[in-house]
Amino acid sequence: MRAAHILVVDDEPGIVRAVDRVLGGVHHVRGTSSSRTALSLAEQLKPELAILDIRMPDLDGFELMTQLKARLPDVDVILMTGSLDDLDEKLVRALRSPAFYFIQKPFDRDVLLTLVERCLELRWRREDHQRTLERLETEMAEARAFQQSLLPEPEALLNGLYICCRYVPYVRLGGDLYDYVDVGNGRTALLIADVSGHGVSAAMLTGVVKSAFRASNADGYDPCAVVRRVWSGLSAFALDRFVTLFSGLVSTRERQLRYVNAGHPPILLWNMGRKTEWLESNGPIISPALAASTWDLGTVRIDEGDQLLLYTDGVSEVLGDTNECSQARMEMLIRREGLRGTEVLDAILNAVHNDLAGAQLPDDVTLLTARVLDAAPSQNPVESGRIQSMT
Repeated sequence: MRAAHILVVDDEPGIVRAVDRVLGGVHHVRGTSSSRTALSLAEQLKPELAILDIRMPDLDGFELMTQLKARLPDVDVILMTGSLDDLDEKLVRALRSPAFYFIQKPFDRDVLLTLVERCLELRWRREDHQRTLERLETEMAEARAFQQSLLPEPEALLNGLYICCRYVPYVRLGGDLYDYVDVGNGRTALLIADVSGHGVSAAMLTGVVKSAFRASNADGYDPCAVVRRVWSGLSAFALDRFVTLFSGLVSTRERQLRYVNAGHPPILLWNMGRKTEWLESNGPIISPALAASTWDLGTVRIDEGDQLLLYTDGVSEVLGDTNECSQARMEMLIRREGLRGTEVLDAILNAVHNDLAGAQLPDDVTLLTARVLDAAPSQNPVESGRIQSMT
C-alpha cells in the first residue's frame, strides 16, 4: 500500500488521535478539531483522503465535504458519526453524496484500515487508468499526425491537371488514403485506397499502401505495378486484411488515362459537354487470400475540361441504398451549375452531412477530383506560384 496524505476532522480530539494511531504507521495523517481550520489545512496538505465527522459545530461534515470538493475535486471522503439519531437517514445521505463511504464511531480498527485501504486502492487504480489514458491520447495524437503526414497537400497543379482532395476520417485514425505524384513527361499518378477496418490497424495498412505506391516510381507508376506492389505488401498480413483502390496514370500530353480499379467503387469521368462515364472495377480487391488474382489495365481518352472524381465507399454508403442510386445523386450534384474542383467536393460533402442529419459517419470519407485544364492562359489556376480559386 502506498502512503497517502490523509486529513482527519473531528471536534473530538480523542477521535483524531485514534485515527492517527490506526493509520499513521503507513500514511501521513494530519488532524484538526475545527472544520474551518480544515479548509486551509487541506490546501496546504493536498490530501488524497479526508475523514470527516458529520456532527460538528460551524460546518457539518456534509458542508465541509462540499467545500473541500470545490477546492480539491479529486479528494476522496469518508464520513463518520457517533450519533445514533437518524442513523439510517445519515447513511443514505452519505451514500448519495460524493463520499466514498460511511463509518460509525466508535469504529473497529480493522474496519477503518480496510475501508481506507479499499478507498486508496481504487484511487491508485483510477490514477493509473488516467495516466494510461493520457499516454494513449498522446500516442493517438502522434499516430494521427503521422497518418496525416502520409497525405499530400489538398490542392495541387501538376502537368496541367488541377487536383483537389478531401479526407474526413470516421474515427481519429482512418483507413482511407489518397495520393498523387508528378511522374514527369506530362504524366501524373493518382491513387485512392480504402483498407479494411478502422483505427490503429487500418492506419498501419494505409502506411503499407502509401509505401507500395511510392515504391512504384521504379515502374513509372504503371497502375498494374502499383497493384502488384500493394498486394506484395499485404502478403505478410492475415487473410482477412484487404484493400480496394483505384490507381490511375494521367498523361495530359497523350490525352490518356491508364488505370486499374481493384474492387473499388466506380470512378466518374465527365465533361459538361458530354455524357458521364463510370470506370468500373476491372479486377478483384487486393488481399493475401487471393494469391492468383489478376487485374486488367483500362485505358480511356481524357481531354481538356474533363474531370475525374475518385471517392471511397464512405460516400456511397451515405448517398444511396444502392451503388446506382449513389451514382445518380453524384451525377446530379456535379452537373448542377457546372461545379468544378473544390466546389464538387464541397457539394458532395454537404450532401453527405445533410443525409446524416447529425449522425456519425458510418465510414471514412475521402474524395479527389482531377481536372484537365484548358490550354488557354486564362484557365491557369497558378498565379505567382500559388494555387488560385477555380470558381
